[in-house]
Amino acid sequence: MPDNKIITDREEMLEAVKRDGWALQYASDSIKDDREVVLEALKESFGNALEFASDTLKADHEVVLEAIKVEGRALQYADKSLWADREFMLEAVKTSGFTTQFASDTLKADREFVLEAVKSRGNALLYADDSFKADREIVLEASKNDGFTLLYADDSLKADRELMLEAVKKNPWVLEFASEELQNDPELKKLAEGKSNKN
Repeated sequence: MPDNKIITDREEMLEAVKRDGWALQYASDSIKDDREVVLEALKESFGNALEFASDTLKADHEVVLEAIKVEGRALQYADKSLWADREFMLEAVKTSGFTTQFASDTLKADREFVLEAVKSRGNALLYADDSFKADREIVLEASKNDGFTLLYADDSLKADRELMLEAVKKNPWVLEFASEELQNDPELKKLAEGKSNKN
């Protein structure tokens, strides 16, 4: 944008954000509250133009979900009331496991929420309350979704054969993070080698 001037013309700004979503930062306040312009900017800025949207749109479920479809971490710019909104956050985590990091502490400690989160995105385990990293059911669900999430699990579960079997099915490289005994388990080694050779 020339001289970083504030743009007050809606059509000019709409064209600008279609080329570069970051242009939204130079929009007038009324344009930053324009749903169509903001949604267009989100597409062209990997969701991060949410930072420049109006406060009203930062609290708008639909707009924020569009932002996190292209970049989960864009949730950091949303109205913080959404971080504690259980229904919204369940929807958000289905879109990106990274959104779990912004969930309220209450939700991160909510077993039902965390279980749903890891079923959708295994990497949600990384941001869950530490107590769940030793919760076998939650870690098993996360491993079924994404074998690498076993890296975030409590060490006691890295010696759990069933869990490691699920994780290795998803990603053979996680075997190196298993307990020493399981790293030498003939069936697990064979499974990991077979998976590695296919990749």
